[in-house]
Amino acid sequence: MNALSPDPASGQDRTAAPGRVVLLTTSHRVAPGLLSWPAWQALRTADEVLCADGAHPQLPYLREAGIRVAEARPVAEELVAACAGGRTVVVVATGEGEPALTDGLARLAGSGAVSMPELELLPASYDLPGARLLDLVQVMDRIRAECPWTSRQTHEGLAKYAVEEVYELVEAIENDDRDELREELGDVLLQVVFHARIAEEDPDAPFSVDDVAGGIVTKLVRRHPHIFGDATATTPEEVKENWERAKAQEKGRSSVTEGVPLGQPALALAAQLTSRARTAGLDVPLPPPDDIGYTLLALAARAEREGVDPEAALRAAAKTYRDTIRTAERARN
Repeated sequence: MNALSPDPASGQDRTAAPGRVVLLTTSHRVAPGLLSWPAWQALRTADEVLCADGAHPQLPYLREAGIRVAEARPVAEELVAACAGGRTVVVVATGEGEPALTDGLARLAGSGAVSMPELELLPASYDLPGARLLDLVQVMDRIRAECPWTSRQTHEGLAKYAVEEVYELVEAIENDDRDELREELGDVLLQVVFHARIAEEDPDAPFSVDDVAGGIVTKLVRRHPHIFGDATATTPEEVKENWERAKAQEKGRSSVTEGVPLGQPALALAAQLTSRARTAGLDVPLPPPDDIGYTLLALAARAEREGVDPEAALRAAAKTYRDTIRTAERARN
């Protein structure tokens, strides 16, 4: 039997019904052969299965399962004719989704000139949440291998970009710009994937983005025992205490100040240190405000105690002061 031709040996009367076309779509982010049960049913009961791409990743698995797949790229009229008499034709869509074929079928249906078969779009595999991250990893792999600039980058050389991207993310949050927020989150994510890709090449202690993701998943589960374990926490403060306690146990730290990055902005550093002391229940008096540094430390401690981010507060005040300066400049000119 030729592709797109009814089977005269079937012994059935296939002259009455217009038939059925099933467009089977799959996700390249899901392993080939992992198809939904309705997809397998459609494939096994079809009179004919077609695919325009002879190298489609699903074909070896379909043929291994006993599904006969013909390589063909029918136009709409040919497909409608192949369904005449009640036949079912399944088209395994290529990555582009067969737009030319679907447009042709839509034009035929709109013309009213032919008796159209039943048309069904059947997703055979679905993207899970986060599936596009696989695309990012693949693109990063290729860029790292082929781009003259990207292929030469190191952790040390990229460090400044990570800092810049985080500050741009903070600015997008402060400006309440949703489009900018989405873009800046992507830039921060790129830094993570980029560093993980570089780390794969380390000759002594390589790790991959999967190791990074696996590590943070393990950490999140371990530090949320009130969700994944038997612990209880009913307030944000209790959750934070559990987190810090678990972190101290994991790291084997003897001081709550361990792990506080000293390279962060000074106000944020002061606020984090006072937060660690307060969370640990330590009554540590602040130095007397004899100079500007200790005065700022006291203000940072007060801000942390009142739930205010001192870095953000000072930045907001600085922006307001900037606007006042510009107003004064316009008045003078």
